[in-house]
Amino acid sequence: MSVLVPALVSISAVLTGSAAAAPAAGLRGDPPAYRAAAGARPVQGAKSPSGAPRLAPGTYTDSLARGDEKFYAVHLDARSSAYLSAVAAPRPGSEVADHTDSLKVSIRDADGNTCSSGGSTAFRGRGMAYPIADYATRRIDGPRTNCRRAGTYYFVVKRVATASAEGAARWPVELRHQREPGLTGTPPAQPGPGTWSTTAPVPLAGGTKKDTEGGTGFNDAAPIGKGVWQDRIKPGETRFYRVPVDWGQQLNVSAELGAGKLEGDGGSGVGVGADAGSGTGVGAASGGVGRGSMRGPGVVAGSRLVASALGLGVYNPARGPVSGTRFVPYDGKPAAIKLFTAPVAYGNRYNAAAPVSAMRFAGSYYLAVSLHPDAAKYFKDGAPVTLRVDPVGRPQPGPHYREKATDFSVAPQERAAADDGMSVQQAAQHGTLRLVGYSGISTGTVLLLALGVWAVVARWRGGRA
Repeated sequence: MSVLVPALVSISAVLTGSAAAAPAAGLRGDPPAYRAAAGARPVQGAKSPSGAPRLAPGTYTDSLARGDEKFYAVHLDARSSAYLSAVAAPRPGSEVADHTDSLKVSIRDADGNTCSSGGSTAFRGRGMAYPIADYATRRIDGPRTNCRRAGTYYFVVKRVATASAEGAARWPVELRHQREPGLTGTPPAQPGPGTWSTTAPVPLAGGTKKDTEGGTGFNDAAPIGKGVWQDRIKPGETRFYRVPVDWGQQLNVSAELGAGKLEGDGGSGVGVGADAGSGTGVGAASGGVGRGSMRGPGVVAGSRLVASALGLGVYNPARGPVSGTRFVPYDGKPAAIKLFTAPVAYGNRYNAAAPVSAMRFAGSYYLAVSLHPDAAKYFKDGAPVTLRVDPVGRPQPGPHYREKATDFSVAPQERAAADDGMSVQQAAQHGTLRLVGYSGISTGTVLLLALGVWAVVARWRGGRA
């Protein structure tokens, strides 16, 4: 019977591969911290351009104390654009001050002139600590001619805080240098007014909810595609997901929190809350809780209302915010936050509106979903969250890059894999395991048949002897 071993081993491999793709059954321990990229190199930024460590394209880690401003040197050519991003990731539960605790980034030339307006992002979650990110760019077709030349430039990252802010602990920071190749021919123009819809379509509905398990940050973000997805999230946690969005597509997405039971209460909360917006248009968000007698931030302790409960942020492939994290209130009734983007177009980079400008290239767009620690009054053991993801429109041909732009493209197999909740590598492995399993079963079957034939022939020969 040893001939069955190859088949059984192969079947085991298939089952193991399938099980590995399933989300975790429960939530244990404290919310996990941001996980830096595997192989990210630690560096120490300098206080001035002198002695600044050089960042080649890749990923790096550092940390920022309150008030730190650090310099990093980058050598840029005259044939490609550069995107340099910083992710500040204070540990969950750290004390942060809304609006005043922030992260600022910029790129400067050797003379100290800025090459772009840079970025600035701050916390908006009523004291919740979650990863915040922004980027600075050096475009070879940018408006400042002093920044088009090849040479040494400086990426400057600053942690801004008021003197009285509580969050004095150092923030881990992840830095990334990405390169976008130049184009052949004339760059595409900025899309004209009225060429695309700004009215958000109805969120995707119907079909079976698919399981997913969000990651801690950009590097381990769970791949998801078109469909309705379900996950569980802890109070105080932020989970990341990545969605392939191709040229010409608009991302229509919503994050929803289901009904919850107030701890110590006999039923779900009453309909108190506040609207957070109309829910239509580019970058708009909306809350799904009803109006009542208490609204806005001035609620008393012990209230059913969690004023900033569910947050959603959307980032482009260079980790630039399409929409900074926005929160909606929650009072025990289902709540939702929605976002509908501009279509992906190369010419969007010439648009002054930040939510449109960020939709400048195809690739993986990231969803960051946060649940405020105060939501523990409803979801002590974690909350079910539903994501409705709909890349609207057919993919269009992209610009003609001089060379392959890996970070800024979507392969058909990537889109197909994401629809199944897998990366291309996972899908390939899954397919390989399935093939190995089938071949193992076939081999075992053939061997058994061969043994059967051999036994029959042996008995036949024995009868003739």
